[in-house]
Amino acid sequence: MSRVLTIGIAGGTGSGKTTITRRLQRSFGDRVCTLYHDNYYKSHDSLSMEERAKLNYDEPAAFDTDLMLEQLRQLQQGRPVECPVYDFTVHNRSDRTVTIRPAPVILVEGILILENKALCDAMDIKVFVDTDADVRILRRIVRDVRDRGRSLESVVNQYLTTVKPMHELYVEPSRRRADIIIPEGGKNEVAMTLLVERVRAHLEGENRG
Repeated sequence: MSRVLTIGIAGGTGSGKTTITRRLQRSFGDRVCTLYHDNYYKSHDSLSMEERAKLNYDEPAAFDTDLMLEQLRQLQQGRPVECPVYDFTVHNRSDRTVTIRPAPVILVEGILILENKALCDAMDIKVFVDTDADVRILRRIVRDVRDRGRSLESVVNQYLTTVKPMHELYVEPSRRRADIIIPEGGKNEVAMTLLVERVRAHLEGENRG
């Protein structure tokens, strides 16, 4: 199989990671596949809903990153994977999986993907999306209330107790491992154009090969 280009897209909650990811997906269709770190949250079937709601979901230990890395390597080798699916409305991994098929370009997205050195080593390009904290919390409130069935009070409480301190402890320092830092995420048209052209050049090289 021809060489695969792997791009990591990291940054704090609400920074604009998903906007960048979706724009690349729209630009290149099935020539791009994506792994979301959020889908690799660990299962907590033995805990009640109330207990699960109190867990810290913003530290590295909350994720099964070893499984993500294993599946990333399988995709890089041209093999499809059965990716877990996380249900944010119940704070737990669901029973479902989704088949992700290999593609010439793999996107890896998540707040803590640059915190893990082994994951970083598996990436060709590491991007950190840098957006002001006040913008990020407003985006998170809108997303969690609208899409994840959360109350405003629970979102604010989670942000203050775990999201903000974990961002300062783990996410922000991980930007040192980035090759590219993009202010304002997907709204940064210069950076988006550069990323799109880099992916296009890789795909054109694949076609010539």
